[in-house]
Amino acid sequence: MLASRTVRLADAWSDEAVAVLARAFFDDPQFVYLEPDDDRRRPLMPLFMSVGVRYGRLFGEAYATDPQPLGGAIWLPPGHTEVLPDRLAEAGMAAAEEAAGPDAMARFGAFMEVGAMLHRRDMPMPHWYLMILGVDPPVQGRGLGGSLIQPVLDRADRDGLPCYLETAKARNLPFYRKHGFEVLTEGSLPGGGPTLWTMKREPKG
Repeated sequence: MLASRTVRLADAWSDEAVAVLARAFFDDPQFVYLEPDDDRRRPLMPLFMSVGVRYGRLFGEAYATDPQPLGGAIWLPPGHTEVLPDRLAEAGMAAAEEAAGPDAMARFGAFMEVGAMLHRRDMPMPHWYLMILGVDPPVQGRGLGGSLIQPVLDRADRDGLPCYLETAKARNLPFYRKHGFEVLTEGSLPGGGPTLWTMKREPKG
């Protein structure tokens, strides 16, 4: 396990965390679907991850590794787990939309719409929503991902609340199962989009 601890994401680390998450999600099927061309997708990733980090810091909780951000986790708290358009706008979504263009944003919107529908359907109860979790590719597999989500998992257990997430990457499933999540839904987007898994973790103890 890589020596590190998990702390709230500080202002000074936001740019570094965005860069780490951009690298972590570069090959994620959700973003490959958004923009299949690697060269065009590369400059988009920091824009989208910046929105995610800002959204988490404004409306949820954002965590990073310390003493340097080698990974980040964005959670939305019970009662505020829906990703809302006005809040996305406040988090800077306009810049990402402009850079991506209408075709890519249509694909992104279709993916988000399916995810939001499943989220509303399967999680009507209060819960924590793991919106983003990413670790810099060179240090993946060294325990950082588990450390990043543990603070909120512990709180959810103390409060008797479930946790929820979506992933479009099959190799993430064993990691999340290790931390108590189980698959709720597996399905592909209409029109050849990526497979999406939704997962729920029941509180422990």
